[in-house]
Amino acid sequence: MSAQTANLGVPPAPAAAAESEPPRRRRRNHLPYLLLAPTLLWLVVFFVVPIFTSVSASVQEGSLDQGYALTWRWANFADGWNQYNGQFGRSLLFAFLCTVFCLLMGYPLAYFIAFKGGRWKTLLMALVIVPSFTSFLIRTIAWKTILSDNGVIVHALSSLHILGFTSAIGFTVGNHVLASPAAVVCGMVYNFLPFTVLPLYTSLEKIDPRLHEAGADLYCSPLATWRRVTLPLSMPGVVGGTLLTFIPAVGDYVNAQLLGNPNTIVIGQSIEHEFLQDSTGYPIASALSVILMAATLAIVLVYVKKAGTEDLL
Repeated sequence: MSAQTANLGVPPAPAAAAESEPPRRRRRNHLPYLLLAPTLLWLVVFFVVPIFTSVSASVQEGSLDQGYALTWRWANFADGWNQYNGQFGRSLLFAFLCTVFCLLMGYPLAYFIAFKGGRWKTLLMALVIVPSFTSFLIRTIAWKTILSDNGVIVHALSSLHILGFTSAIGFTVGNHVLASPAAVVCGMVYNFLPFTVLPLYTSLEKIDPRLHEAGADLYCSPLATWRRVTLPLSMPGVVGGTLLTFIPAVGDYVNAQLLGNPNTIVIGQSIEHEFLQDSTGYPIASALSVILMAATLAIVLVYVKKAGTEDLL
């Protein structure tokens, strides 16, 4: 039949013509790779290389005078842990308290702005963010004045007979707020609160207010509606906000150094001491940094897994 069709001058069918043509080579679009190149370069230079350098330095031996050699001395990790495990625990405790207080303060604030802010939402969010434009160091130093013995907080607590109080069982509350664990946590909460509020506000803003009306129509109390509707829908913001608060809070040492005392030393201060004060401390400081990164990563992975929001990663 095909021979007869060819003899009659009828053109071949389109499918047959397509089969007879050689397949064209598909051109690869390199534009996405070019757009990603600056970001990938930034990550390699400022993320991959520093991590590789820290891991490499953590298994070295030597001093600043004689130089350091890669001897694969894994005992640096054990030495660092045995010497500074108390500072590790204190850093985790301060970061945990900071995260809890930020969540307890930030969730109602974000809820109010998202559902009650109305046309003032932008202004209210600006009031939350604007303090972060000031230097972290300046804001922490300001808390030294706020929490000083002549500050308004100490006067208020003293007038309420909270400071200098001795209970019947002999428990005594000191007369000072500054240079205490409470001052360190207060400074951390103030500095990291915006990191909690922003993700919470983003999640709450996406919730349809009509769901609250539906809960009221189904005879649910406001608390039951929040527990059954609002809280589950805002969990991505809760997890994201707590992570953005906990991760930097673990490594923070500015608040402990400026607002604390020798009994509030955290692991960041110990790492700084090993790096800057001890001429042979580079391997120990690097080992402490690697332990801190590994511990933080493990906590984050477990937390995200338990929270059921693996898609955040």
